[in-house]
Amino acid sequence: MNRYVWTDLTQAQQDEALARPEGLSDPKVYKAVIDILAAVKSGGDKAVAGFTERFDGVTPSALKVPTDNMKDAWRNLPKAQRDAINIAKANIEAFHTAQIPSDIEVETMAGVMCRRESRPIATAGLYVPGGTAPLISTLLMLAVPAKVAGVQRRVVVTPPSQDGTVNQAILAAAYRCKVTDLFVCGGAQAIAALAYGTESIPKCDKIFGPGNAYVAAAKSIVAQEPGGPAIDMPAGPSEAMVVAGNDANPIFVASDLLSQAEHDSLAQVICVAASEKIATAIQAEINQQIDTLPRKDIALAAMYKSRMIIANNRTDIIDIINRYAPEHLILQIKTPENLVAAIRNAGSIFLGPWTPESVGDYASGTNHTLPTYGAARAYSGVTLESFIKYISIQKLTRKGLEALGPTVEKLAQMEGLEAHRRAISLRLESKVT
Repeated sequence: MNRYVWTDLTQAQQDEALARPEGLSDPKVYKAVIDILAAVKSGGDKAVAGFTERFDGVTPSALKVPTDNMKDAWRNLPKAQRDAINIAKANIEAFHTAQIPSDIEVETMAGVMCRRESRPIATAGLYVPGGTAPLISTLLMLAVPAKVAGVQRRVVVTPPSQDGTVNQAILAAAYRCKVTDLFVCGGAQAIAALAYGTESIPKCDKIFGPGNAYVAAAKSIVAQEPGGPAIDMPAGPSEAMVVAGNDANPIFVASDLLSQAEHDSLAQVICVAASEKIATAIQAEINQQIDTLPRKDIALAAMYKSRMIIANNRTDIIDIINRYAPEHLILQIKTPENLVAAIRNAGSIFLGPWTPESVGDYASGTNHTLPTYGAARAYSGVTLESFIKYISIQKLTRKGLEALGPTVEKLAQMEGLEAHRRAISLRLESKVT
């Protein structure tokens, strides 16, 4: 990890220390994605299958996975794995069920009633990464709240395994979560299929899920097109920031940093350490733990771009956190709760030595689909409300319009919109009761 002492840095050097990997904003990525989107828009299933063969090295016998295959996968899953899925599902369901919004009705003035009612979106596209690591947890984090919210059609897309099929655990989780459709495709081509629709893949109202730079770029592009789908948030390669006090356990800190580094070679981790001493101990532990990781090469590539920042001033630490806006923020310090109120920008916060980031990734109940690349400055992670939209409703009585109408007439005159004014005045002049 590159090491910095925060107070020794100029403003420009501080910005550089908190910069994201360049690969995420590579113009070549956007050019490639635009070409893929156009091809799928015109070529449909055939284009999706062609890109799957080109990028994944396999051609699935069919894009859609039969429901019976998902059912068989669940039945054949070992009991211990079924139990793990059931516990995670129950916790995620409990936390998101608590988020169900209540309708609102307010009489803003006599005779003027305003309501807000919620409606689930009709069709949600759920992107589940499955290339180098089949993310069963992402399927749970998206499919469970979608079902709780009442989304009618919950469409999962996920890349194939090396044999052209979908990972059996993903199939099993899809069945347990009552996914309505599952298709074998990933990457930008899968996002294109969800955005435009193909012969077999339905066009979706909103697209959810994390992914690599190509997936993130595809989501961003289709969401800006006229009539295009909404998206949950900018969600690219994973990232984590760990704040480590002098009493932090280096073993715990290193394991949290590496748990993000093993996701993707473009993942980024930053450790904000209280002293050179604890920073050195953490680095030594990273070196020891990384050697035994099955995904060592990926973790090494990510760690090469990662940072160790020495900072022990509370104001500096808060500034670093809020400027970086991490996807995951892990506070391995004394009384971490005391820092929470000052944190404006973070996707999810993990407090204390017994709260590894992994619990949020899998089964505590909070959602792990979180904003990356600084998007936590303006975006939340996925919540139940991500699958819901709101409709405002108003109803006035004659007396209500008589009370409010003159105000509206005056505002319409100020804007020079005469038809708006007349819509009020004609009613007020009417003898109809």
